[in-house]
Amino acid sequence: MKVWSKIAALTAACMMAAAAANAAEITVAASGGPLPDVMGTLVPMFEKASGHKVKISFKAQPAISADVKQGVVDLIVTNTEVVDELAKSGDVDGNAKTLLMISKVGLAVKAGAPKPDISTPDKLKAALLAAKTVGYSQGASGQPFLTVVQKLGITDAVKAKAVITQGRPVGAAIAAGEAEMGVQQVAELLPVPGIDFVAEMPGELQKQIRYSAAIPAKAKDAGTARAMVQFLRSDEALAVLKRKGMDLP
Repeated sequence: MKVWSKIAALTAACMMAAAAANAAEITVAASGGPLPDVMGTLVPMFEKASGHKVKISFKAQPAISADVKQGVVDLIVTNTEVVDELAKSGDVDGNAKTLLMISKVGLAVKAGAPKPDISTPDKLKAALLAAKTVGYSQGASGQPFLTVVQKLGITDAVKAKAVITQGRPVGAAIAAGEAEMGVQQVAELLPVPGIDFVAEMPGELQKQIRYSAAIPAKAKDAGTARAMVQFLRSDEALAVLKRKGMDLP
């Protein structure tokens, strides 16, 4: 038994050494918004499953494009529009771009506060007009929200009581009592403590924000990058995306 135990231990050690020898490290650049929370969960899962290491940073879209052109990243995860532009210019492989997730915009209130009915445009309009303060950002969800209030004909009324957040989630302003209600991507609202998610924007006023992965033409390790994309489309990863408030393509 002792001999077999030693053989088993030696075999396991050899397998671990082989895995370590084949392990790679890739550099990933991703957008902000909900992605730091989402990718912050998925990256360790990929590392554990594959043995590879991932060096990830979160940047504004111009910085991501610059990294791609300079050849300093192996994989990007960002707005699909950015990926499509980089594909047109030949900076990413048009055959190596993958739609990963679809983010929607929603509304939240402070934990325990009454939840307004926003199931139709008219009901959303009434809720926004009734609120004393309304929080939103200047990011990917903020600009579409301004389009929404313009369509509803209440731009001046909402801007007069706006709480515009910078460098922190809209949910943080809601939890602190600075905004009675707030609008942001659902996946950005859900992780914030002290707030209650109400609902997504009603259908015709909804903004879908698509996030894709792409492998730059100058990637140093396209193979490992492809492995990570495959993992991000696995059942295990898709379950995380759904839990985080993302829709699946």
